[in-house]
Amino acid sequence: MRVFLDQIGCRLNYSEMETLAGQLRSAGHTIVAAPEQAQVILFNSCAVTAGAERDSRKRVAALHRVSPVARIAVTGCWATLRPQQAAQLPGVALVADNSRKELLAALLEPWSAELDDPDALARMQPDGNPFAHLHDAGERTARTRAFVKVQDGCNNRCTFCIVTALRGESRSRPLREIVDEVQRAAASGVMEAVLTGVHLGSYGRDLSAAARSDLKELVAALLTDTDIPRLRLSSLEPWELADGFFELWARWPHRLCPHLHLPLQAGTDRQLRAMARRCTTASYRQLVHAARAAIPDLMLTTDLIVGFPGESDADFAQGLAFVEEMRFAHAHLFPFSAREGTAAATFAGQLSAEIKRARLQRLQQVVAATGERERRRFVGTTRPVLFEGAGKPLADQPGSRLWFGLTDNYLRAAVVAPAALDLHNLLTPVHLHALAGDILHGELPPAFHAAYRRSSIS
Repeated sequence: MRVFLDQIGCRLNYSEMETLAGQLRSAGHTIVAAPEQAQVILFNSCAVTAGAERDSRKRVAALHRVSPVARIAVTGCWATLRPQQAAQLPGVALVADNSRKELLAALLEPWSAELDDPDALARMQPDGNPFAHLHDAGERTARTRAFVKVQDGCNNRCTFCIVTALRGESRSRPLREIVDEVQRAAASGVMEAVLTGVHLGSYGRDLSAAARSDLKELVAALLTDTDIPRLRLSSLEPWELADGFFELWARWPHRLCPHLHLPLQAGTDRQLRAMARRCTTASYRQLVHAARAAIPDLMLTTDLIVGFPGESDADFAQGLAFVEEMRFAHAHLFPFSAREGTAAATFAGQLSAEIKRARLQRLQQVVAATGERERRRFVGTTRPVLFEGAGKPLADQPGSRLWFGLTDNYLRAAVVAPAALDLHNLLTPVHLHALAGDILHGELPPAFHAAYRRSSIS
């Protein structure tokens, strides 16, 4: 079968789709680059907010419009929360909730007997012509970074969050299994592994006594027993980190990325209590100070909810000041969305859409300002950048391409290079000399230009 994979939402969704892509390839199926080329479309949905639900519905509808003959399988949190709604959309032939997500390769297999029929390709096309120029796509970007799912589920009961109900209790993978997966990725040329999970900081604590572990032990094992050049951590709740966790960066300063995503959600203790968050502004501040003291050039990002039930003008002002104090480089900002089945949906003091919209705009302004100041600190410095994708031709500079990548501390960087140079999956120091919006522009090391000149002459 020719399968197109698509997803929205968290990095965990991306990790799951990478794993599924590998399973499908191993079973003899082909991953294609566009939905128009697919016999089967697999969509991993999101339901973290009402907006994410709408986006999931719209994405399925859009996929059907561009590929009306493809069978669509929908999985993920929205499919778990609204299975009947998903099943009723045009083109949807299968809905698999999160409990069956890991079985998707097997669930899709019965379709292959029909769809692998060579004549089926011609029958699927309205004009009777078979698909042309199909290839197993997606490797160009997928082989740059690997999203590695190390655990699923969450034991927390934050009052605003529907994910616990949709993902279940925390479940961790065995440490050696993860180490083996990362080593295979490194051996295949992947330059960066990103550890993902619903509650990454809880990794290993649900395992049996003999296998019990924690995130600190996992990170140490990955950096000791694999050749992965760069390891990055995704979202970490600001509690439950093992003693001495930040010492890992001192041991592996060039491989463990100096970037932490620590979801705050609210900037006042009153709101944090109402959200059932297991931290205070004081403990969060202490954690951030410890991290910045231990990790040079750390970039800090976060999640924030605005307009939580009962949020007063004073709460918002106090929270805004705390956000500014924390100097976030970036933040995912969400207006509160009442999720059916969560405690916060029943709270008194629900705010109007107009109030949430106005406060969201103000919060965006503060985070934009702190982010700009954090990025500007790195103008004039040199950072390692991992380039990915394809260079963009420049109309005003014939023979050159604009390449984009990420620094170790999660800054977006760009360089101009001769069109003949392929920078995809290259990890190299870049001198950053200017900031334009969210992007730091830089230059490749002189050795690159010298090597290019020599190759051009020869």
